[in-house]
Amino acid sequence: MDIEIKKSIKPVNYFEAIDLLESRLKNITANKEKELIWILEHPEIFTAGTSYKENEIIDKSIDLLKTNRGGKITYHGPGQLICYFVIDLREKKDIRKFITTIENTIIQSLKKYNIETFADKENIGIWHEDKNKIQKIAAIGIRVRKWIAYHGFAINIDNNLENYKKIVPCGISDKSVTNLKKISNQDYSNLNNEIIENFISNLKI
Repeated sequence: MDIEIKKSIKPVNYFEAIDLLESRLKNITANKEKELIWILEHPEIFTAGTSYKENEIIDKSIDLLKTNRGGKITYHGPGQLICYFVIDLREKKDIRKFITTIENTIIQSLKKYNIETFADKENIGIWHEDKNKIQKIAAIGIRVRKWIAYHGFAINIDNNLENYKKIVPCGISDKSVTNLKKISNQDYSNLNNEIIENFISNLKI
């Protein structure tokens, strides 16, 4: 497995990131470039996946970018760890297993910080339960083209949760969103490396 690991220190413009993913997907399809795992952060932006509905926009004044990823509406911004990828599934051809790989990667990585999380078959993403209150800690949105998977997932570390009140996050109205700092005030500076290590390990299974 030959995967390029890319880490961006400064926030990356959303359009520039998607252009790079699309270019890499095209080149991987033609067997011209390596697969990619890319850790980054975006400036503030609201994005809508292919299955969003207009009534999921609460604050009609927000600028909403429609994308070609799966899923509904979410928010990206400072304090959020984003892991984009372009991964070749042409041999395995198992999308469900790939999503499980992503879920397990996040769950295992957060367990290193003694934070217990879980996946929900009914609601995609990773969740945390505290005092019988279930809150989303990570969002997942992928697209598969010619068995190449791309886009990625986002883990809330210390981002502005107020922005989620402007939308129905991921189309789920009966559950709220949290971040790692609210759950446990720790140093998460090495979380990106945990994610990369676990992701690569799980992809080999």
